[in-house]
Parts: sequence; C-alpha cells; structure tokens
Amino acid sequence: MTVKNRPIMILGCTSDAGKSLVVTAICRLLANRGIKVAPFKAQNMSNNAAITSDGLEMGRAQYLQAIAAKVKPDAMMNPVLLKPSADTKSQVIINGKVNREISELPWLGRKQFVWPEVQKSLHKLIETYDQVVIEGAGSPAEINLREGDIVNMSVALECQADVYLVSDIDRGGSFAHLLGTWACLSLEEQKLIKGFVLNKFRGDAALLGNAMDWLEEKTGIPTVANLPYYRHQLPEEDSFRLGTTWQRGKINIGIVYYPYASNMDEFDPLIHQDDINLVPITKDMDLSHFDALILPGSKNSGASLEFLTRTGLATTIKSFKASGKLILGICGGLQILGEQLFDPLNLEGGDKQGLGLIALKTTLQSEKSTQQTEINWQGSILKGYEIHHGETVTAKDVELFMGNNLGWQCDNVYTTYLHGVFENKDFYNWFMRQVGGHENGLQWTEHLETELDALAVMFEEHGWL
Repeated sequence: MTVKNRPIMILGCTSDAGKSLVVTAICRLLANRGIKVAPFKAQNMSNNAAITSDGLEMGRAQYLQAIAAKVKPDAMMNPVLLKPSADTKSQVIINGKVNREISELPWLGRKQFVWPEVQKSLHKLIETYDQVVIEGAGSPAEINLREGDIVNMSVALECQADVYLVSDIDRGGSFAHLLGTWACLSLEEQKLIKGFVLNKFRGDAALLGNAMDWLEEKTGIPTVANLPYYRHQLPEEDSFRLGTTWQRGKINIGIVYYPYASNMDEFDPLIHQDDINLVPITKDMDLSHFDALILPGSKNSGASLEFLTRTGLATTIKSFKASGKLILGICGGLQILGEQLFDPLNLEGGDKQGLGLIALKTTLQSEKSTQQTEINWQGSILKGYEIHHGETVTAKDVELFMGNNLGWQCDNVYTTYLHGVFENKDFYNWFMRQVGGHENGLQWTEHLETELDALAVMFEEHGWL
C-alpha cells in the first residue's frame, strides 16, 4: 500500500456513530502493515481520562487508539480535553494539563486560545508520522456550533484531510443522515469527502438495494464500506455497558452511578465476564441481594455526595456496610466513603461531610496528581494510574490496603486511589475471593491486544483501505 502524508479523517453523522472504533481499527490495521501511524482528536469531552507516561491527561479513546497504532500515547494526540464537572461547566485540559483561565471562559470565547494549540499538535504529528488518522466529534453539520469549531471541518480544512463520513445504520435513517450532513457542508468542505461509510449493519446486504447508487447520484460520493455490527470488548469512549437489574445465579455487583462518575471503562474486566452482573445504582433501592458495592471515581465528589444524600442512597450504602459485604471505593469513591471532604479552594462546592464509613479525611488541592503508578501489593505487581486532587489522611483504626498511601481498609470497606486495578489479574482474583466468585481474571492489557488485532481483521475484510 502506498501511504500519502495526507491525513485520514473520520467524521460521523451523529454522536456514537462509531467514529472512535473506526479510527482504532484503521490505526491497528496500518500498524500491522508496518506503517508509522498516529491518532488525533483535536477536542474530546469525556470524564474517562488516561494518564500518559509523563503524567499528562488525554482522552481514553485516543489513548487506546495510540495503543492500537503501537505507539506511545502522547497528549498532543488529544490537545484539548473537556471534563464536565457541572451541568454548564467543564474543566479544560490543554496539552495534558488543567488550564483554569480557559476553563472560566465561555465556550465561544475559547477558540482563539485553543485553536493554535490544536494546529501545533496536528502539524507536529503530520511531520512525525507516515499517516495520521483523525477523529471528529459529534456531527460536522451542527450549524449552531460551527463558529467555535476546532474539531471537525476546521481540522479537515487545516490539513486537507481525506474525509470519510460514518453513519450508524443500526439506528435507521442512514441515507438521510449522510445526505443531510453532506448538504450542510460548504462546497470547499464537501470536496474533502472521499467516501460514505455505513456502520453497525446487520442483516442481508441485498436489502440495501440501489440506495448507495442513489446517494452517489445526489452527491458524487461513493459508499466505500458497509461495516458489520461488531461486538468487541474494547473500552467505549463514554457509554457504560451495564446490566439493568439483579440476576439470579450470578455475582451481582452494584456500581453507584452518581453524577460525574468517571473512568468507568476500568470496570470492563468485570463487565465482560459471563458470571458477573454489574448493575448501575442510580436511586434508593434494596441492595440486600447484591454481593458487593463499588463507588467509582467522580469528577466532582462534592456533587456526587450531595446526590447520595438527596436520593437517600447515603443511608442505603450505610445499611449495606452493616451487612458485612464488601464495599470498594476508587478515587472519588474513596473520598466519598470517608468522614470529611475539605474544599478550601471551592473546587467542588465547598466542604462536605462524607458517608463516614471509614475514618479518612480528604483535602482537595489546587494541583492534580496525575501519574502512572506501579506498586507491590500482596506479593504481586499492580499497575494503574492516579488522577486526583485530594490528599487523604487516616485515623489509627484504619489499616493500609495499598502502599504509598494509595489505599486504606477498615472492616469490609476497602479504598484505593489507583485506577485500573481490575485490569490486573491478581487484584481481580482477590476481589472474586472476597465475593465468592470464580478466580478467572485476565491480564487485561494482553486481552486488549487480541481484541485490537481481531478488529483490524474485521476492518480489512469490510473496510476500504
């Protein structure tokens, strides 16, 4: 294959059209062919963040795409990351670091500051790699958002990318989506569209009839691929795949799904096991039949605490603790389970009383701890990452659960600041021993490599490269 240094860009008719997965597939396909490839997304909005080896934040999707490309994840692959912390407020991460000044600006006032950073990162990648594969965000046809666009057609025009427009045919209305999106673009932008892609197709391809010919007659653009509905075990960019209710015959684990819950992809090693049922707990309910309870990370622990109090879940969680069953708090969940959350800088709405299930006191700091971490734990090496503002101190009746002040335990309540613990086979198996499950954990990074190669095979069969 002859590779041009002209970027490939994947845009979608809607959010969740499958852009991230298509970019991931292309990155692994090209990497397997020996091509030096890198992903890029100018701006991502997600509370699922990853930490690079140099302690910088980037979107989990671009982190996975870099792994698919077999290159070191770098924050310039996602120079702008927005992390929602309230209904109308987001923390803005620029080149991997929080920028408080830009975070306080209105959305339309940010472009003049962030667009130069996008340009710089984009051109650096183009200079460094043989091929850059770019992901858009949402839809490029959002007329109301075009003035502040730094992630869709502005990027395509900046680098004159070969653009492919993806539609989720499983939702229905794909040909209208593709035609309408194309029609909303300027003539200059339309000239960059090289092909339409039908994604998540299931059924008999003959049922498509001559619809693709009809679309090409209208636009002059061919439909270059019809990708099947592909089931995989790779992390989702934002959505969280859970069961809906307690199931007989399985290990039932409740995850308290409060507002601003973050880094939910770290529970994939649990979600994809047949003997485990992970259920979101979003309202006060009877938890007596559940085998364990997890409080995940939160971008705003204070707001999440208020939610638990308002819904009555705070009382329910305390009752669950009295049952003696395991409770695990990760990062923000650790802070929520503690006695007090001090917020002297008003980062999360001021001081809060925690649930008081373990004698921990946390003070939110101005600087965020962001680093990849490796520790010795019960004779094993655990790998993960830290991403938190809090500094936590303990009382005498609390035992150390993880070294380096990464976690504490009291009775049946366990806490850790280490994200990604379930991706370690030994921690997964420890957790299963506590809840009476099977010790069938996988070393998740190795599992993802297998999934990425399978995805590339699928795309090679049904894609256009």
